[in-house]
Amino acid sequence: MIPRLIHSSINEQLTQDHRVILIFGARQVGKTTLVQTVLEQHPARVLYVTGDDRRTMGVLSSRDLSRLRGMVSGYDVLFVDEAQRIPEIGINLKLLADHVPNLRIIATGSSSLDLASKTREALTGRAWVHSLYPIAIAELAKQNTPFELSNQLDQRLIYGSYPALFGIENAVARRDYLDTLVHSYLYKDILEIANIKHPAKLHDLLQLLAYQVGQEASINELATQLQISRDAVNTYIDLLEQSFIIFRLRGFNRNLRKEVSKQAKIYFWDTGVRNAFVNNFDPLANRKDVGALWENFLIAERRKLLSYHKTAVSFHFWRTYTGAELDLIEHRSGEPHGFEFKWGQGALRQSQSLIEAYPHSTVTLINQSNYLTFLTQAPN
Repeated sequence: MIPRLIHSSINEQLTQDHRVILIFGARQVGKTTLVQTVLEQHPARVLYVTGDDRRTMGVLSSRDLSRLRGMVSGYDVLFVDEAQRIPEIGINLKLLADHVPNLRIIATGSSSLDLASKTREALTGRAWVHSLYPIAIAELAKQNTPFELSNQLDQRLIYGSYPALFGIENAVARRDYLDTLVHSYLYKDILEIANIKHPAKLHDLLQLLAYQVGQEASINELATQLQISRDAVNTYIDLLEQSFIIFRLRGFNRNLRKEVSKQAKIYFWDTGVRNAFVNNFDPLANRKDVGALWENFLIAERRKLLSYHKTAVSFHFWRTYTGAELDLIEHRSGEPHGFEFKWGQGALRQSQSLIEAYPHSTVTLINQSNYLTFLTQAPN
């Protein structure tokens, strides 16, 4: 089993003061397995319930303290899986946290769009919140050498890092898994929870975004291609982002007149998912999109790493009207730190432009010779 970087934090929090542990993440990223692995280390009686079970759903949405107490009586830990499906789950978890002091509570959700809204206000100051992503390079580095990781790089770029894939050797079976994931599971919660007027447009939008990875996304152009409104496109992108399928990178701008930051770039949390939407699992040597794939991979993996390390940082890209551009800006400790990504060999092109604009900034070239350090070592 691949060790997850947040395992030790959850394990420690389970023995500390009385707070609810919330774990968000896309379907199939291993939330249930992670919690079960943590709980195996604790000699506790665990009540496992799921948001798909209507019997427990009625109790956990009741706001009835006596019913809630009756359900958890005799248990040390309440584990609520797929909690976003339960109406008013936040206020009910708050009641348990406030009135059953010896009970530890863990709740997971495959979408933050509903669970977060239900728990944020009710559990303010009463919860630890974690996000779990597809397997990170930093997690693989715990049991693989740099040589082994480099040998796996093609597989990570082509098929991604969903946990199930590490037990699938056959290329056809990997493609079948990803095809099932993107068509049957990945945005199931959006369709069930949100009021989507044009469900087929979600898939079409993701396909368009997959083709445009690394480019600035024009909402107007997307709306025209999909034949829906700008507001609908923005709503769908918000939902997809909150469901941990994509994320946005906005332009870095400190109000310098030459900086462009009106539009965002959109990336996928997993390159295998991205490739499934464009139906391209060809070897890297045969691909025209390897540069964009490499960029997506590095940015997603870096975000995973810094998220798990709780690093205070905001992520951007940088472009000016004069043509200077950097793939990634990490705004940390009040200063921008720029990164340029190259799949092949090459020198930095834009380092001087950023340093001239921001004298205390840094710029680093990331390529195949140093990417492992970039993806496994968080900044101090």
